[in-house]
Amino acid sequence: MSNTSPGGTARPAGRDADPSQLPAAIAAAARLVDSALESLLPVPEGRQARVQEAMRYAVMGGGKRLRPFLVLHSARLFGVPDERALRVAAAIECLHTYSLVHDDLPCMDDDDLRRGRPTTHIAFDEMTAVLAGDALLTFAFEILADSRTHPDAAVRCALIARLAEASGHSGMIGGQIIDMLADASFGVDDVIELQRKKTGQLFEFSCEAGPILASASAGERDRLKSYAEEMGVVFQITDDLLDVTSTAEKTGKAVGKDADMGKQTLVTLLGVDGARAEAERRANSAVEALGPHAVRSPELSSLPFFLLDRDA
Repeated sequence: MSNTSPGGTARPAGRDADPSQLPAAIAAAARLVDSALESLLPVPEGRQARVQEAMRYAVMGGGKRLRPFLVLHSARLFGVPDERALRVAAAIECLHTYSLVHDDLPCMDDDDLRRGRPTTHIAFDEMTAVLAGDALLTFAFEILADSRTHPDAAVRCALIARLAEASGHSGMIGGQIIDMLADASFGVDDVIELQRKKTGQLFEFSCEAGPILASASAGERDRLKSYAEEMGVVFQITDDLLDVTSTAEKTGKAVGKDADMGKQTLVTLLGVDGARAEAERRANSAVEALGPHAVRSPELSSLPFFLLDRDA
Protein backbone atom coordinates (compact mmCIF):
# COMPACT_ATOMS: atom_id res chain seq x y z
CA MET A 1 0.00 0.00 0.00
CA SER A 2 2.76 2.42 0.85
CA ASN A 3 6.52 2.34 0.99
CA THR A 4 8.87 3.74 3.61
CA SER A 5 11.33 6.45 2.78
CA PRO A 6 14.92 6.39 4.13
CA GLY A 7 13.76 8.79 6.85
CA GLY A 8 11.20 6.26 8.03
CA THR A 9 8.02 8.06 6.94
CA ALA A 10 5.32 6.35 4.94
CA ARG A 11 5.31 7.28 1.29
CA PRO A 12 2.37 6.36 -0.98
CA ALA A 13 3.17 4.22 -4.01
CA GLY A 14 1.86 6.96 -6.30
CA ARG A 15 4.68 9.28 -5.29
CA ASP A 16 7.24 6.59 -6.12
CA ALA A 17 5.91 6.05 -9.63
CA ASP A 18 7.71 7.95 -12.37
CA PRO A 19 5.39 10.92 -13.04
CA SER A 20 6.96 11.49 -16.44
CA GLN A 21 5.39 8.25 -17.68
CA LEU A 22 1.79 9.18 -16.95
CA PRO A 23 1.18 11.80 -19.69
CA ALA A 24 2.25 9.23 -22.27
CA ALA A 25 -0.09 6.64 -20.72
CA ILE A 26 -2.99 9.11 -20.72
CA ALA A 27 -2.27 10.06 -24.34
CA ALA A 28 -2.08 6.40 -25.38
CA ALA A 29 -5.43 5.66 -23.74
CA ALA A 30 -6.94 8.75 -25.38
CA ARG A 31 -5.82 7.57 -28.82
CA LEU A 32 -7.43 4.17 -28.27
CA VAL A 33 -10.65 5.74 -27.03
CA ASP A 34 -10.75 8.26 -29.88
CA SER A 35 -10.42 5.42 -32.35
CA ALA A 36 -13.27 3.55 -30.64
CA LEU A 37 -15.45 6.68 -30.61
CA GLU A 38 -14.72 7.37 -34.27
CA SER A 39 -15.97 3.92 -35.20
CA LEU A 40 -19.00 3.99 -32.87
CA LEU A 41 -20.42 7.47 -33.42
CA PRO A 42 -23.00 7.71 -36.21
CA VAL A 43 -21.92 9.00 -39.59
CA PRO A 44 -24.05 12.07 -40.39
CA GLU A 45 -26.69 11.24 -42.98
CA GLY A 46 -30.25 12.02 -43.90
CA ARG A 47 -32.49 14.59 -42.24
CA GLN A 48 -30.98 13.90 -38.82
CA ALA A 49 -27.45 14.71 -40.03
CA ARG A 50 -27.25 18.02 -38.14
CA VAL A 51 -27.68 16.46 -34.71
CA GLN A 52 -25.22 13.70 -35.63
CA GLU A 53 -22.69 16.31 -36.70
CA ALA A 54 -23.16 18.08 -33.37
CA MET A 55 -22.65 14.80 -31.49
CA ARG A 56 -19.35 14.29 -33.28
CA TYR A 57 -18.32 17.91 -32.81
CA ALA A 58 -18.86 17.71 -29.06
CA VAL A 59 -17.24 14.32 -28.47
CA MET A 60 -14.30 14.57 -30.85
CA GLY A 61 -13.25 18.03 -29.68
CA GLY A 62 -10.34 16.83 -27.56
CA GLY A 63 -10.19 16.56 -23.79
CA LYS A 64 -8.02 14.51 -21.46
CA ARG A 65 -10.27 11.41 -21.58
CA LEU A 66 -9.61 10.79 -17.88
CA ARG A 67 -12.77 8.77 -17.35
CA PRO A 68 -11.97 6.42 -20.25
CA PHE A 69 -8.41 6.19 -18.90
CA LEU A 70 -9.81 4.99 -15.57
CA VAL A 71 -12.07 2.45 -17.27
CA LEU A 72 -9.21 1.04 -19.30
CA HIS A 73 -6.76 0.73 -16.43
CA SER A 74 -9.27 -0.55 -13.89
CA ALA A 75 -10.22 -3.23 -16.43
CA ARG A 76 -6.59 -4.16 -17.08
CA LEU A 77 -6.17 -4.87 -13.36
CA PHE A 78 -8.56 -7.78 -13.81
CA GLY A 79 -7.44 -9.02 -17.23
CA VAL A 80 -10.45 -7.66 -19.12
CA PRO A 81 -9.80 -7.49 -22.88
CA ASP A 82 -9.21 -3.94 -24.10
CA GLU A 83 -11.87 -4.24 -26.79
CA ARG A 84 -14.57 -4.64 -24.12
CA ALA A 85 -13.15 -1.95 -21.85
CA LEU A 86 -12.89 0.51 -24.75
CA ARG A 87 -16.60 0.22 -25.48
CA VAL A 88 -17.37 1.11 -21.86
CA ALA A 89 -14.78 3.90 -22.06
CA ALA A 90 -16.50 5.27 -25.16
CA ALA A 91 -19.87 5.10 -23.42
CA ILE A 92 -18.72 7.07 -20.38
CA GLU A 93 -17.09 9.69 -22.62
CA CYS A 94 -20.34 10.11 -24.55
CA LEU A 95 -22.28 10.55 -21.33
CA HIS A 96 -19.69 12.91 -19.85
CA THR A 97 -19.73 14.99 -23.04
CA TYR A 98 -23.52 15.23 -22.93
CA SER A 99 -23.21 16.69 -19.44
CA LEU A 100 -20.71 19.29 -20.70
CA VAL A 101 -22.91 20.27 -23.66
CA HIS A 102 -25.86 20.86 -21.35
CA ASP A 103 -23.72 22.48 -18.63
CA ASP A 104 -22.54 25.08 -21.17
CA LEU A 105 -26.06 26.10 -22.21
CA PRO A 106 -27.32 29.64 -21.52
CA CYS A 107 -29.79 28.28 -18.94
CA MET A 108 -26.93 26.66 -17.01
CA ASP A 109 -23.39 28.11 -16.94
CA ASP A 110 -23.72 30.01 -20.24
CA ASP A 111 -20.21 29.27 -21.50
CA ASP A 112 -18.89 30.09 -24.97
CA LEU A 113 -15.65 28.08 -24.80
CA ARG A 114 -15.02 24.39 -24.17
CA ARG A 115 -11.82 22.46 -24.86
CA GLY A 116 -10.37 25.50 -26.59
CA ARG A 117 -13.13 26.03 -29.15
CA PRO A 118 -16.74 27.28 -29.31
CA THR A 119 -19.21 25.31 -27.22
CA THR A 120 -21.74 23.20 -29.08
CA HIS A 121 -24.62 25.69 -28.77
CA ILE A 122 -22.36 28.42 -30.17
CA ALA A 123 -21.01 26.27 -33.02
CA PHE A 124 -24.53 25.07 -33.93
CA ASP A 125 -27.47 26.52 -32.00
CA GLU A 126 -29.16 25.98 -28.67
CA MET A 127 -31.82 23.59 -29.95
CA THR A 128 -29.26 21.39 -31.70
CA ALA A 129 -27.03 21.38 -28.62
CA VAL A 130 -29.88 20.19 -26.38
CA LEU A 131 -30.77 17.41 -28.81
CA ALA A 132 -27.13 16.41 -29.34
CA GLY A 133 -26.68 16.13 -25.58
CA ASP A 134 -29.83 14.02 -25.31
CA ALA A 135 -28.60 11.81 -28.14
CA LEU A 136 -25.19 11.30 -26.53
CA LEU A 137 -26.83 10.35 -23.23
CA THR A 138 -29.00 7.68 -24.80
CA PHE A 139 -26.20 6.51 -27.10
CA ALA A 140 -24.03 5.72 -24.06
CA PHE A 141 -26.59 3.18 -22.87
CA GLU A 142 -27.00 1.81 -26.40
CA ILE A 143 -23.27 1.01 -26.41
CA LEU A 144 -23.43 -0.71 -23.02
CA ALA A 145 -26.47 -2.78 -24.00
CA ASP A 146 -24.72 -4.24 -27.07
CA SER A 147 -23.46 -7.81 -26.70
CA ARG A 148 -20.09 -6.72 -28.08
CA THR A 149 -19.52 -4.89 -24.80
CA HIS A 150 -19.82 -8.18 -22.90
CA PRO A 151 -21.40 -11.51 -23.86
CA ASP A 152 -23.03 -11.89 -20.44
CA ALA A 153 -26.31 -9.96 -20.26
CA ALA A 154 -26.03 -9.81 -16.46
CA VAL A 155 -22.73 -7.93 -16.75
CA ARG A 156 -24.22 -5.53 -19.29
CA CYS A 157 -27.20 -4.91 -17.01
CA ALA A 158 -24.84 -4.24 -14.08
CA LEU A 159 -22.96 -1.65 -16.14
CA ILE A 160 -26.20 0.01 -17.27
CA ALA A 161 -27.62 0.08 -13.74
CA ARG A 162 -24.45 1.55 -12.23
CA LEU A 163 -24.12 4.23 -14.92
CA ALA A 164 -27.79 5.16 -14.58
CA GLU A 165 -27.31 5.55 -10.83
CA ALA A 166 -24.09 7.54 -11.24
CA SER A 167 -25.54 9.93 -13.82
CA GLY A 168 -29.10 10.33 -12.55
CA HIS A 169 -31.06 12.22 -9.92
CA SER A 170 -28.99 10.95 -6.99
CA GLY A 171 -25.69 11.28 -8.86
CA MET A 172 -24.46 13.74 -11.47
CA ILE A 173 -27.86 15.36 -12.13
CA GLY A 174 -28.47 15.68 -8.40
CA GLY A 175 -25.09 17.37 -8.06
CA GLN A 176 -25.91 19.74 -10.91
CA ILE A 177 -29.14 20.97 -9.33
CA ILE A 178 -27.36 21.40 -5.98
CA ASP A 179 -24.71 23.42 -7.83
CA MET A 180 -27.29 25.61 -9.56
CA LEU A 181 -29.08 26.32 -6.28
CA ALA A 182 -25.96 26.70 -4.13
CA ASP A 183 -25.40 29.93 -2.27
CA ALA A 184 -22.87 31.58 0.01
CA SER A 185 -24.10 29.58 3.01
CA PHE A 186 -22.44 26.41 1.71
CA GLY A 187 -19.69 24.99 3.92
CA VAL A 188 -16.95 22.44 3.28
CA ASP A 189 -19.21 19.39 3.76
CA ASP A 190 -21.85 20.86 1.44
CA VAL A 191 -19.28 21.50 -1.29
CA ILE A 192 -17.82 18.00 -1.00
CA GLU A 193 -21.31 16.46 -1.25
CA LEU A 194 -22.00 18.54 -4.36
CA GLN A 195 -18.71 17.59 -5.97
CA ARG A 196 -19.00 13.89 -5.17
CA LYS A 197 -22.34 13.83 -6.93
CA LYS A 198 -21.72 16.16 -9.87
CA THR A 199 -18.15 15.06 -10.69
CA GLY A 200 -17.21 12.13 -8.49
CA GLN A 201 -19.99 9.72 -9.45
CA LEU A 202 -18.77 9.36 -13.04
CA PHE A 203 -15.23 8.75 -11.76
CA GLU A 204 -16.64 6.07 -9.47
CA PHE A 205 -18.44 4.36 -12.34
CA SER A 206 -15.28 4.49 -14.44
CA CYS A 207 -13.24 2.77 -11.72
CA GLU A 208 -15.93 0.22 -10.89
CA ALA A 209 -16.33 -0.68 -14.57
CA GLY A 210 -13.20 -2.87 -14.47
CA PRO A 211 -14.35 -5.19 -11.68
CA ILE A 212 -17.90 -5.22 -13.11
CA LEU A 213 -16.59 -6.35 -16.51
CA ALA A 214 -14.52 -9.02 -14.78
CA SER A 215 -17.35 -10.14 -12.47
CA ALA A 216 -14.96 -9.48 -9.60
CA SER A 217 -15.96 -9.45 -5.94
CA ALA A 218 -17.92 -6.71 -4.22
CA GLY A 219 -14.79 -6.05 -2.19
CA GLU A 220 -12.85 -5.23 -5.34
CA ARG A 221 -15.57 -2.88 -6.50
CA ASP A 222 -15.52 -1.17 -3.11
CA ARG A 223 -11.74 -0.79 -3.27
CA LEU A 224 -11.85 0.92 -6.66
CA LYS A 225 -14.85 3.01 -5.63
CA SER A 226 -13.01 4.29 -2.54
CA TYR A 227 -10.05 5.21 -4.71
CA ALA A 228 -12.34 7.09 -7.10
CA GLU A 229 -14.09 8.97 -4.29
CA GLU A 230 -10.82 10.45 -3.07
CA MET A 231 -9.36 10.97 -6.53
CA GLY A 232 -12.52 12.78 -7.61
CA VAL A 233 -12.11 15.31 -4.82
CA VAL A 234 -8.50 15.86 -5.91
CA PHE A 235 -9.67 16.46 -9.48
CA GLN A 236 -12.31 18.97 -8.43
CA ILE A 237 -10.02 20.89 -6.08
CA THR A 238 -7.37 21.21 -8.77
CA ASP A 239 -10.05 22.24 -11.28
CA ASP A 240 -11.21 24.95 -8.87
CA LEU A 241 -7.61 26.04 -8.32
CA LEU A 242 -7.18 26.43 -12.08
CA ASP A 243 -10.29 28.61 -12.14
CA VAL A 244 -8.43 30.95 -9.79
CA THR A 245 -4.83 30.66 -10.96
CA SER A 246 -4.85 29.72 -14.67
CA THR A 247 -5.95 31.28 -17.95
CA ALA A 248 -8.53 30.44 -20.60
CA GLU A 249 -5.68 29.85 -23.07
CA LYS A 250 -4.28 27.08 -20.87
CA THR A 251 -7.50 25.47 -19.69
CA GLY A 252 -9.48 25.77 -22.93
CA LYS A 253 -12.48 27.19 -21.05
CA ALA A 254 -13.48 30.36 -19.22
CA VAL A 255 -11.82 30.95 -15.84
CA GLY A 256 -12.81 33.06 -12.86
CA LYS A 257 -16.49 32.18 -13.26
CA ASP A 258 -16.88 30.66 -9.79
CA ALA A 259 -15.91 33.94 -8.15
CA ASP A 260 -18.05 35.95 -10.57
CA MET A 261 -21.09 33.80 -9.75
CA GLY A 262 -20.40 33.80 -6.00
CA LYS A 263 -19.99 30.03 -5.88
CA GLN A 264 -18.43 28.42 -2.84
CA THR A 265 -15.62 25.97 -3.56
CA LEU A 266 -12.97 24.39 -1.37
CA VAL A 267 -10.63 27.08 -2.67
CA THR A 268 -12.89 29.93 -1.52
CA LEU A 269 -13.53 28.17 1.79
CA LEU A 270 -10.00 26.95 2.60
CA GLY A 271 -7.87 29.36 0.61
CA VAL A 272 -5.39 28.35 -2.09
CA ASP A 273 -2.85 26.83 0.32
CA GLY A 274 -5.51 25.07 2.38
CA ALA A 275 -7.14 23.63 -0.73
CA ARG A 276 -3.80 22.37 -2.04
CA ALA A 277 -3.10 20.70 1.31
CA GLU A 278 -6.54 19.05 1.27
CA ALA A 279 -5.98 17.83 -2.28
CA GLU A 280 -2.65 16.27 -1.31
CA ARG A 281 -4.25 14.55 1.69
CA ARG A 282 -6.95 13.15 -0.57
CA ALA A 283 -4.36 11.99 -3.09
CA ASN A 284 -2.60 10.02 -0.37
CA SER A 285 -5.91 8.51 0.71
CA ALA A 286 -6.74 7.53 -2.87
CA VAL A 287 -3.53 5.55 -3.23
CA GLU A 288 -3.99 3.92 0.16
CA ALA A 289 -7.47 2.81 -0.93
CA LEU A 290 -5.99 0.93 -3.91
CA GLY A 291 -4.19 -1.45 -1.56
CA PRO A 292 -2.14 -4.01 -3.51
CA HIS A 293 -3.35 -2.54 -6.80
CA ALA A 294 -1.24 0.57 -6.14
CA VAL A 295 1.88 -1.35 -7.10
CA ARG A 296 0.20 -3.36 -9.86
CA SER A 297 -1.08 -0.22 -11.58
CA PRO A 298 1.38 2.69 -11.45
CA GLU A 299 -0.96 4.51 -13.83
CA LEU A 300 -3.76 4.58 -11.26
CA SER A 301 -1.53 5.19 -8.27
CA SER A 302 0.29 8.13 -9.84
CA LEU A 303 -2.83 9.80 -11.29
CA PRO A 304 -3.93 11.67 -8.11
CA PHE A 305 -0.46 13.22 -7.77
CA PHE A 306 -0.36 14.03 -11.48
CA LEU A 307 -3.62 15.94 -11.00
CA LEU A 308 -2.07 17.89 -8.12
CA ASP A 309 0.57 19.29 -10.46
CA ARG A 310 -1.58 19.96 -13.54
CA ASP A 311 -1.77 23.46 -14.99
CA ALA A 312 -4.55 22.90 -17.54
